[in-house]
Amino acid sequence: MTSTKSLTQSVKGMHDILPADQAYIKRINYIVEMFAGAYGFSRIDLPVLEYTDLFIRGTGRNTDIVEKEMYSFRTKGGDMLSLRPEFTPGMARAYIEHGMHNFSQPIKLYTIGSLFRHENPQKGRYREHRQFNFDIFGNTDPALDAEIIFVCWLILENLGLRDIVVKINSIGCKECKPVFRSALLSYYRSRSKKLCKNCLIRIKSNPLRILDCKEEKCRQLKKNAPQIIDHICENCKNYFKSVLEFIDEIGVPYFLDVHLVRGLDYYTKTVFEFVPKVQNSDGEADMLGQSSVGGGGRYDNLVSDLGGKDTPAVGCGMGIERLILLMKENNVKIPGIKKPSIFLIQLGDLARKKSFKLFEELRRAGLSVVEAIGKNSMKSQLKLADRMNAPMTLIFGQKEALDSTIIIRDMASGVQEIIPLEKMIPQIKKYFQKIK
Repeated sequence: MTSTKSLTQSVKGMHDILPADQAYIKRINYIVEMFAGAYGFSRIDLPVLEYTDLFIRGTGRNTDIVEKEMYSFRTKGGDMLSLRPEFTPGMARAYIEHGMHNFSQPIKLYTIGSLFRHENPQKGRYREHRQFNFDIFGNTDPALDAEIIFVCWLILENLGLRDIVVKINSIGCKECKPVFRSALLSYYRSRSKKLCKNCLIRIKSNPLRILDCKEEKCRQLKKNAPQIIDHICENCKNYFKSVLEFIDEIGVPYFLDVHLVRGLDYYTKTVFEFVPKVQNSDGEADMLGQSSVGGGGRYDNLVSDLGGKDTPAVGCGMGIERLILLMKENNVKIPGIKKPSIFLIQLGDLARKKSFKLFEELRRAGLSVVEAIGKNSMKSQLKLADRMNAPMTLIFGQKEALDSTIIIRDMASGVQEIIPLEKMIPQIKKYFQKIK
């Protein structure tokens, strides 16, 4: 039966993007696409509808998303389908379905679109909300965890959101997770009477999710709960140490949150969230807010769990409505944008760690730069530079990183020279002035 309300109001939790907000959407999309292009991510658009089993298997049967928040229905043909509540299982499904394991790895993908969750609408949080995702498949290098974090942090910075901190943790792998799960069960079973009703269920099905509970009494209990970092294996500890070393080198502000787990079953090793700082009583931005604007982590088992080949992966997603809200709260103006091109080759661990800052220095100088941080050999990177028709290549290896120098190579003539890093920008600009 039609009511006046149903004709004059949007469905609960859905919302219109009014003309006043279109400039924010356009700005966010532009910045996302700019950094996606700069860091070698290719766009993929996924269907809004997927088989429900994809999310039960991928996101996790005992997650809030699957248990409470999916819009699911049976078709006339008898198929059980769901509006996508998140992108990652669909990304993994597309990777398998289109045989992307046969392509040169890693595969770097990004997408932008709507997600649907039947949850209680809140400020900046709707039942239909928009998100962008960055995902890298086919490589276990901790540098790629750092790259995903760095790219998303740069997007936030270029949107005018500079008071953002990364909360980060490691939740271990499938070998060491059971050890922590046992310690966590032991802690919470003796305190079960203090848990909320949802966590009384979680303690039986998925005790790690108790650490993600937002109820105040559960958050208080969490303060003295066992720390994951004390229970992960040596391989996971070394991996996490390497991720943090990369992040230290690139200068992204982060906070080690020993109880961060995120509420999805597929995560392994690195997990992280981007959280805005909030002002304390003295007006200083030194406190972390509770609501994240995005987050992600590594999910090395998802592709194989869905029936694909064993494929490591890492990704991150960010809510566009939350970004718009934060931009408005911070009085961010929407400026005109300069379009930024050079191929940066990095060789060796030290050079790769320092190349993040080097890349950003070049980009900020108005130079258009591309890189392939997931490729380690000179041959493969030069081949890619050739394919991209880059007139100039910068070669930054272990020796150059130690000597604070860089090799500039003219790709047309093959002539190259070594110059100090402090003279790099003027020399490159002088070169491009000559070939104009």
